[in-house]
Amino acid sequence: MHAPDLQTVKVDLADRSYSIVIRRSLFDNPLSYADLPRARRALIVTNTTVGPLYAERLQKALSSKYERVHILELPDGEKYKTWQHMNLIFDALLENGCDRQTVLFALGGGVVGDMTGFAAASFMRGVPFVQVPTTLLAQVDSSVGGKTAINHPLGKNMIGAFYQPIKVICDLNTLQTLPDLQLQAGLAEVIKYGAIADNDFLAWLETNLSALLARDPSALTYMVRRSCEIKAWVVAQDERESGVRAILNFGHTFAHAIEAGLGYGQWLHGQAVGCGMVMAAHLSCQLGLADAFFVNRLTLLIQKAGLPTKAPILSQADNAGRYLTLMRMDKKCTDGEINFVVIDKPGRAGIHCAPDTLVRRVISTSCTAPATLPQVDPP
Repeated sequence: MHAPDLQTVKVDLADRSYSIVIRRSLFDNPLSYADLPRARRALIVTNTTVGPLYAERLQKALSSKYERVHILELPDGEKYKTWQHMNLIFDALLENGCDRQTVLFALGGGVVGDMTGFAAASFMRGVPFVQVPTTLLAQVDSSVGGKTAINHPLGKNMIGAFYQPIKVICDLNTLQTLPDLQLQAGLAEVIKYGAIADNDFLAWLETNLSALLARDPSALTYMVRRSCEIKAWVVAQDERESGVRAILNFGHTFAHAIEAGLGYGQWLHGQAVGCGMVMAAHLSCQLGLADAFFVNRLTLLIQKAGLPTKAPILSQADNAGRYLTLMRMDKKCTDGEINFVVIDKPGRAGIHCAPDTLVRRVISTSCTAPATLPQVDPP
């Protein structure tokens, strides 16, 4: 597809390389899918919020490419990211006679993308899928890099697979109708990229945050493209998170504990990540790495983005102990040692362990927030 304002970012993974295309008015344009493999059937997986808005438009765009385009709407929300609900995708594939050539399309936010990708990795041992993310968080983070998963009651994204999409379609028009809380949640992952990999981008975000919150098209385009460039660069170096890719988890160790401890869906993932980054920045300072100026700078930016900077209390008896227990169930824990992503200096992250006493201190000084925040479902 050729257009003067089309932005393209390549995820370079040899024979599994693919493109992220970024522009307005993309997802329901048949030209967006001209380079995809042909098949008799395709399945659009979406949810009950996004489906009524966009599913038929995508179905129409795909109708010249596939003989039958089926639509499956899943319930909307993090609490439905389970085996039981992923099995509905397999039911739809089998009931509609889908085969190894069938292409799956993940139309929605991070939950839809993760579940559809995991289903694609598993059905008949692997079928192609395309990410069509409709939230900011999904466009800049979860749709890129091939992490697919469902949750377990004891841990977030604990059951899944690395499985790359064959294309990512980021239609910036979907961000114009995104609820404010969803836009703010996505900004958490955007801020993360500046903190861990590009101090100039972090400074750009500080300067342009008002334009982003006002959904200025030019600012949104640059933000999504630069975020995807950073993630693509990291993923190309370390697809399966055996090394440098772990820096993408900045703030996530604390965030996943918040999500699991409160119950999935009580806080949006981006809200938990925003708060988790503040906690991780304080830990970085306690370890003698990032200085107090950076901690305050990051905290202020996260606060201005409309995200929480104070963590919820998960246990009245031993709150820090509850956090530590949940963090030891995280994928980044090895032999009981929690591996924290911390900031060595602005724009550069590293992996460090920290003594429990230090982590307890950070948690104790961070936890003064109420247990719940107002929620708005995406599209």
